[in-house]
Amino acid sequence: MPPSVAVVTDSTAYLPREEAAGLGIVVVPLQVIVGGRAFDDGVRADGAEPGGGGRSGTEPPTGGGPGGTGTAGAGTVGAGDTETAAADAGTAGAGGAVPGGAGAGRRGTRGGGASGGETGRAFWERTPVTTSRPAPRRFTDAYAEAAAAGAEAVVSIHLSGKMSGTVEAARAGAADSPIPVEVVDSGSVAMGLGFPVLAAAEAAARGAARGDVAGAARRRMAETRSFFYLDTLEYLRRGGRIGAAATMLGSALMIKPLLHIADGVIAPLEKVRTASRAIARLEDLAVRAAADAGPVEVAVQHISSRPRAEALAARLPERLPGLVRVVVVEVGAVLGAHAGPGMLGVTVSPVSPVSA
Repeated sequence: MPPSVAVVTDSTAYLPREEAAGLGIVVVPLQVIVGGRAFDDGVRADGAEPGGGGRSGTEPPTGGGPGGTGTAGAGTVGAGDTETAAADAGTAGAGGAVPGGAGAGRRGTRGGGASGGETGRAFWERTPVTTSRPAPRRFTDAYAEAAAAGAEAVVSIHLSGKMSGTVEAARAGAADSPIPVEVVDSGSVAMGLGFPVLAAAEAAARGAARGDVAGAARRRMAETRSFFYLDTLEYLRRGGRIGAAATMLGSALMIKPLLHIADGVIAPLEKVRTASRAIARLEDLAVRAAADAGPVEVAVQHISSRPRAEALAARLPERLPGLVRVVVVEVGAVLGAHAGPGMLGVTVSPVSPVSA
């Protein structure tokens, strides 16, 4: 018998597919528009189709990339839905779309994923790429499907409203839902969203009421920290976040930006010389975030950089005595449009005694 409270999220959570499916999480995808054609987000930044799910444990995975294309509902991009020009976009700020990745969980009956070849060529040939929030109807359909499956209420958890209009689309869709929906703005993205979603789904599986399910997500949100490393400043330049001269200077000096999520937006944190120093600093930031936090879960996220991600994940158990698990996740095409290949991200999420 399914839980009485269904949990819905969007594709920017980058949930490991098997875990999301096992918990019955419904994923509504963002869209990627490549050369004017719209696809559900569901490919890696280099254009290859994601295969399998993220794997977890205190040892990093050695297999294929994570994520699936589990989606709910369908629809085309309507006027006003497109949020930012991604092939020429930089980091997401207020009002801009943020990265969306491969969805996971319950699969819908309509809609297609972006083809690997088309999306990959778009990145390397600089074909115009944009990203779009889901249409409100896709959320309404997801909520209706949950009701038809026996749910009496929904908790719908999404990426930061300061990065995208996705959470507002969820609220608009909830107005036509046949069952009550509580929409939660995570204030984050990637596994900074994913860990709270998993906490909510675990609470729902235990039979918690709607308010308690939403509360489980909010508790994880409050303690979770995310940090990101970019391999190049070029994608920021394309979005007008930095000028061409700064890009040339950064490239000449091998400046590598480190970012974090603060107050619901992706913000600069530090600039480090050389990639090796930046990745070492990213590791240090994760260790510092986990200090005195008790048991923690960690996600290492990447774009076309699995060897780096796995190496980082392999070092963390030695430095994090409270590590419950580390999962390596390769994210999708929308994030690649904003951050570029080579991105690494680390999310540190303390585990409460109830969900440990």
